[in-house]
Amino acid sequence: MVILTLKLQNVLVKISNRNFIFTICFIEASGDYPGASFFSTEYIVLKIFQHSMPVKSPVKYAIMLVLVFLSATNIVESVYAQHDETGVIQAGPGQIVQLGDKLARAKLKNVQTVLVKMEAAGGDAVLALYQAMLSGDLFYVKDASSVSGNAALRRLVIASKTENRTYLLQDAITLDSLGERTKKQIKKVRSNNKLRGYLRSAIARLTLNSEQPEIRKSAVENMLDSLDSKSIPYLEKAREQESESDIIELIDVAIALNVLRTSEDVDLRLQAIETVQQSLRPVVRNSLTQLLEQDEQSAFIEPNAPIRAKAREALDDFQNKLDFYGLLETIFFGLSLGSVLLLVATGLAITFGVMGVINMAHGELIMLGAYTTYVVQLWMPNNIEYSVLVAIPVAFIVSGMVGIAIERGVIRHLQGRPLETLLATFGISLILQQAVRSMFSPLNRQVATPDWMGGSLEFNAVFSITYNRLYILIFALLVFFALQLIMKKTSLGLYVRAVSQNRDMAKAIGIRTEWVDAMTFGLGSGIAGIAGVALSQLTNVGPNLGQAYIIDSFMVVVFGGVGNLWGTLVGGMSLGLVNKFLEPATGAVLANILVLVFIILFIQKRPRGLFPQKGRAAES
Repeated sequence: MVILTLKLQNVLVKISNRNFIFTICFIEASGDYPGASFFSTEYIVLKIFQHSMPVKSPVKYAIMLVLVFLSATNIVESVYAQHDETGVIQAGPGQIVQLGDKLARAKLKNVQTVLVKMEAAGGDAVLALYQAMLSGDLFYVKDASSVSGNAALRRLVIASKTENRTYLLQDAITLDSLGERTKKQIKKVRSNNKLRGYLRSAIARLTLNSEQPEIRKSAVENMLDSLDSKSIPYLEKAREQESESDIIELIDVAIALNVLRTSEDVDLRLQAIETVQQSLRPVVRNSLTQLLEQDEQSAFIEPNAPIRAKAREALDDFQNKLDFYGLLETIFFGLSLGSVLLLVATGLAITFGVMGVINMAHGELIMLGAYTTYVVQLWMPNNIEYSVLVAIPVAFIVSGMVGIAIERGVIRHLQGRPLETLLATFGISLILQQAVRSMFSPLNRQVATPDWMGGSLEFNAVFSITYNRLYILIFALLVFFALQLIMKKTSLGLYVRAVSQNRDMAKAIGIRTEWVDAMTFGLGSGIAGIAGVALSQLTNVGPNLGQAYIIDSFMVVVFGGVGNLWGTLVGGMSLGLVNKFLEPATGAVLANILVLVFIILFIQKRPRGLFPQKGRAAES
């Protein structure tokens, strides 16, 4: 009856004591419910009878009463037709707009009541609105007439800040674009922690029935973090319909946690602990820890001893799993750092090993590769997914050509003079840095990460591998083995190995050592450019990018053995792992210092590295 009253309050029936003329007026635009179009027809028919029949005609009164009765019946049918299985009215957008107006005007203590009504009335239609309010992006326009034509109705909008310090508006219900407004023209819908908790639960309930497994899993996870007794019926119903095993397992954990917190049956609680013991989510650990807490008198809050014993056993197992997956995570991050060191040091290992050149501009060649990736993305703004793949050969060519120019223009004139070569390449590095500052400005540049490199490969709640680092690890190994094939299976590789082992003998048998030097330096510089492409996916691109890796590159080359690619692989991975295992205990800076001290002591014992180069020239 309340619902019927709300629907009928939009109809004003005026009865004139003199003429008994019925005039039906709609206060709001029709279309909020199916009976509205029928009601408009009744209005037209009534007006016809009003002007065509005598005022006091009994027939006129009878027909008017029948029409009014049919109209009311039509409204009642439309109202009941909009009830779903749970008895919730599925209102049209007009009613949600009205509730949005109430939300904008409501005091903070009354906001949740309005949100509950919006969820019941709108269903999935209010999902974007709830998400915007949770993230703090829900506003209303002060001058409502500028967006709705009705100055008395406040319109809810989703606002996103632009670079011009204005806000781009989007209707919170229809998601239509509403243009830009200044900060003074809109006002944020207020929220607090209690409301945010309700919003998380509501969003989870609305997304439990999604067709996409990722969305359903995310919904269960959100409900798990803010679990209450109201969520359990939704979870139980979702479990009956769910087909994905990992989501079913997650729902079982949520239901078991609720049993553990609310049930008084000891057997059920013990069974619940066994269920949640298989999960590694923080909420499970927190719930088990609460069972072992003590009050101020050192008495256990949980009075049941078997429950406490089972909880302690589960926590010990939980900690053992955390330690194991923590070890795996450290190993992965060590290998990830090692793959970066391998990429940045491989090119230096070739040039330093073959030519004996201490190239201080190697970091700037890496930087050029990173900036090449940035430029390629500017050329391909609509194809970011493929820009990184295109940037790899382009960066190799750009850095390789710059490397050949450096070798032909400077280094070949300083053959056999390592100190002069070091100073010359250091000057070249400064020139390249300033050139980049002049072309792109000193500010760092953001290189977009393709979607296929975003996200992570999640094994469980505490262990996941980011795709960008995983791809870079695989990419570094592919570059390494491709370079091995070049060195072992091509004529260039044969000449490079001959020159690196005995330059004079190679020259004596007719090998063009100057050509080999240029190609070798170009190859090493090109690989440095490829390393820059990989680094652009891990950090911002700036003029000083290469300076952060030049010292590490030399440490890897010296530690692994000058000119030995397998030594570079082992050296890079070893230093990466050692660094990551030291960081938790010493910190990042001290870990780098300890690694440097270790290498200094190591080369005192083995000056030629782990895998020394072979050949007469190497022996001498």
